[in-house]
Amino acid sequence: MVSSGNIAAELSALIDSHFEWLIVRESGKTFAVQKPEIEIVCEERKILLGFPGDKGFRAWRVEGFSVEGGEEIELNLAANFARDNEKIRLIPRASALEFSLNIELARLAKANEIAAVIAKTFPGIRLFRVALNAGNGRLAQIILESKSGDRTAALSDVSAILSPETFLTTAILWHAKLRQRRKKPIGEIWMVSERKYARNLQKIRALLNEAAKADLKIFELSPKAAQPQLRELPGLKLSDLWREKPKKLVLPAVIEISETAKAILAVSPEKIDVIFSKQGETLRFLGLPFARVRKILGKEKAWFGIDRERRQLTDRSWCDLLDLVENLENYRRSDSPGKRHELYRLSPESWLEAILRRNIKLLDTNLILSPIYNQFRTSADKIDLLALRKDGRLVIIELKTSPDREILFQAADYWRKIELQRRRGELKNAKVFGDLEILDKPALVYAVAPALSFHRDFEYFAKMLSKEIELWRFELHENWRADLKVIARKSYFA
Repeated sequence: MVSSGNIAAELSALIDSHFEWLIVRESGKTFAVQKPEIEIVCEERKILLGFPGDKGFRAWRVEGFSVEGGEEIELNLAANFARDNEKIRLIPRASALEFSLNIELARLAKANEIAAVIAKTFPGIRLFRVALNAGNGRLAQIILESKSGDRTAALSDVSAILSPETFLTTAILWHAKLRQRRKKPIGEIWMVSERKYARNLQKIRALLNEAAKADLKIFELSPKAAQPQLRELPGLKLSDLWREKPKKLVLPAVIEISETAKAILAVSPEKIDVIFSKQGETLRFLGLPFARVRKILGKEKAWFGIDRERRQLTDRSWCDLLDLVENLENYRRSDSPGKRHELYRLSPESWLEAILRRNIKLLDTNLILSPIYNQFRTSADKIDLLALRKDGRLVIIELKTSPDREILFQAADYWRKIELQRRRGELKNAKVFGDLEILDKPALVYAVAPALSFHRDFEYFAKMLSKEIELWRFELHENWRADLKVIARKSYFA
């Protein structure tokens, strides 16, 4: 039987054969990396592969790999209890250049198709330039010119993988750059997207103040029609968003923890919590999911483990569960002996959330965390908390532990959804805060992150939000795992 160490050595030798690689994700995202940036570690019969991505360095468990064409490496990877599974390809630089060129040509062709639809829709406008953005080549950048010489810019996602928040932030930054040109500055930018994506952009745009959204227009592209069509979506006011029908919010009056979950909780009650979903219960150790309990045919069944090593919990395997918790106790702590260990590095935002779940007053002494709402969040959800101030004002808490340019628009969109439920009485009817009164005022938004983890564009985007959204910035001490302290706070509400 071939050992994990031998397999890891074989994989290391393959990667050492080239200095530069192109990592191709299943989503189509690509990252050029150098050999020293790829980390291979063999731990406890597991092979971990670490590499940088758009959200920083991340380690994956290697489930298997093969070599295609003598040089290209295809890997099956898993992470987060096998919740994240994907195949990636490592392509040597020489091959990668050819591969990247093919992707770029396909995206450029798509960009020209969109440009042609624009030109056909507006006969009085000519195409001045069609290109892909320099950063990652996922966006079509189209410059249009009228007969009088005035220019307009159009932006479209030709990779079909960007979130509306990412698309909007990119459009705003490109617009700012074009507007500052000395020669023929561009004052208006069009965001071109297909129906569902365009409608989401339309709602997020409504959350901006009048000055910020004045030069941003959204166009809906209908490529499946016999003749592709383009039409401008009307600009929504904030008040238009409250006409939407909210999703029905149904939460149980009483939370019943299963006997199996109670037994697991008792192993480390200060660090384990439970979140609920329609499928059952997920137990987390300082935010990291490590066990699940489901009721099948009236009987409780449980599984435990990290990634694909999940095993059914039985009397015989209970000792192995205790070993896992001991491992978590050892590595998932502020003074961990191995801060490169996956148990320390995984799910940092969930770790921060777990700390605040237990004592939200560490953030603000005036807050009361919803006793029910926040426990019905699956581990795949974006990390948000819903709280109530002592005066009855709702507070949405958006957590980040690394720089994220989109945090403000993500928080604003979540504010829209919560505010719709508040206005329609859904939060009150579901008794999200029990019998406590919810004040008839818009919710507050707290953006919370370590001081150095706020993106450099945070201030710029904060000033673009509607005045209806009362935003606060909470800066935490960098060593928040050991001692969560707020070192600074700032209001952007004028």
